[in-house]
This record gives sequence, C-alpha cells and structure tokens, in this order.
Amino acid sequence: MKAIALLIFAIFSVSEAARLKDIANIRGVRENQLVGYGLVVGLNGTGDGKMEFTNKSMVRMLDTLGVKLENKEVESKNVAAVMITAALPAFARSGNKIDITVHSIGDASSLEGGTLVQSPLRAANKEIYAVAQGALLIGSTSGQKTVGRIPSGAIIERDLDQEFSMRKMLRLTLHNPDFTTAARVAHVINQDIGGKYAVAKDSATVDLVVPPNYEGNAVEFMALIEKLDIEPDQRAKVVINEKTGTVVIGEMVRISKIAISHGNITLQVGGDEKSKDKKSNGNSAMFGGEASVGEIVNALNTLGISPKDLITILQNIKAAGALHGELEIL
Repeated sequence: MKAIALLIFAIFSVSEAARLKDIANIRGVRENQLVGYGLVVGLNGTGDGKMEFTNKSMVRMLDTLGVKLENKEVESKNVAAVMITAALPAFARSGNKIDITVHSIGDASSLEGGTLVQSPLRAANKEIYAVAQGALLIGSTSGQKTVGRIPSGAIIERDLDQEFSMRKMLRLTLHNPDFTTAARVAHVINQDIGGKYAVAKDSATVDLVVPPNYEGNAVEFMALIEKLDIEPDQRAKVVINEKTGTVVIGEMVRISKIAISHGNITLQVGGDEKSKDKKSNGNSAMFGGEASVGEIVNALNTLGISPKDLITILQNIKAAGALHGELEIL
C-alpha cells in the first residue's frame, strides 16, 4: 500500500480561553422538538399510491372542509402523507415563525411542486405549539425528492411559560463535562462579581444564586457573566480518521517508555535519555525519555508509514498501557 501523507493537528488548551456562553448552557433554556402529520397536495402524479393512511387522511380532511363522500375509498397520486419536524426556540412567542422539514412516509416518489396543507405541530407533551402550511422547497443537488423544507413554514400558536427574569437560581450545564473546567467556571464567576454566588456541583453542573442587586433581572445578570473568559480543560485524546488520514492530537497526550517493531519499522521511546528523535537506516525512530503523540506521528510519517499502519501502532501502544489518553478511530 502506498504511503499517504498524514495531516496532523495539535489541540492546545493552554491560554486558549472561551466565553462562558460557548462552553455551557442554562438548564431548561433550550429548543423543543415539534412533530406533526399532514398531507402534501398538488403533486404531479408522484404522490402515494394505495396507502391506507393517506386515503383515510384525505377523507377526514375533506369531511372537515364540509365535503361528504359516499365512497370512503379515495385514491390520488397527487397527494402524499408526510411527517413534519421543527425546532421550537427556547423563548418562542405566539406569532413568530419557524422553519419546518417535511418527510414523505408513504411510497411517493417525489414531493416536488407540492404544498403542505395546514397541519398542527405537537411537542412531547402532546400539546399543539405551532401550525404549519406552505409550498415545499426541494433541494436541487441532493437528489432526494421525498424530503423538503418550508422556510418560516410554521406559525407559533402559544407562548412558552418561562419567566426567566424572575429566577433566583440558575444552573449551568457544561457541554463537555470536566471537573477542572467546572471549578474554573465557579471561580471566575465569583471573582468577577465579588462573592460566593457560584458553586460547582459536579463535572457538568455549576449552580448560580442571582445576587441581590440583580433580583428580578436575571437577564442582565446572565448578560454580565456569559461573556466571561473561561479556560476549559480537556481530556488527553487522539482521534484518527482512517479515510482522510487525519490525526487530531490533544496537547496532554503522552507516550511513556516502550519499544515497538512493526514490519521493517522500529520505534523506541525512553531508550537513550540523551537522544531525541534519532533516525538510522531510514526505518527507525528513537526518543529519549517521554514523547508526545505528535512527535511520534511526525517521526513515523517521515518514515513513510501508511495511515493503516499508524492506527495499528497507536492501538498497540494503547493496549500496552503506554499511551496515556483516549484513542478514538473514526
């Protein structure tokens, strides 16, 4: 197998700060998923065939519109049954519009040119929060004709009951749970507002008490602290994508003393303490003392090793207990 050049990225956490709003969210302040069932009409013979649920839905819709049918069996290739999905924003208000996605659930071959008839959208509690309707847009490049979108295709019908400004306590949830990061978040907040108002409860949770001078105005309090710079910690981790030959390396990943022979390639870490990255005969690499994964990969890449062999070597190093960190292969 011909050697493929490896693209290597090192991830650095030192002095790389992030805003609090980019590494955590407020518990309870999130999107809600909506789902609904409806009919798309106006198709040019590309709709459902003899689908029982589509026929019954058509009869029910026409009955609602005052059209009484003697024969309850209705078939039309210009109609398709669909599922509708949408995301309801955290502080949605009645009258606002949201985008929706429409998916065919029958045997329709295409939804192109169709129009979604008024359909209710429900949350997990079965309550209706929006109503959807409109002409579908089908992507021209994907080739998928049974899925479409309607920008601003649903109107929100009810407000979400969230009196955020009156909250006296808030709970932050870290996107990437880590004890060190949680402790840093609490420390930076307390240092900034001058008091012990933040407490790290676990690796993913930081509880906040709204200070007395912000009582009744939790919005302004969050606007104050969400822009604070936090230095998030990270796990020692190596991620390899075999298909692209990409190696993503965490800064803290280290390899301790080990010797490996793979084919005609020899790798030694922790041999001669005075040597560092020595090569001989074009097929060996030696490191004195501990080495980082980045140094190991660079050396092996210079020797012309293939991504497949690199993965094998890193897996063996991990299995031997010498790679200090997680190894994830995509």
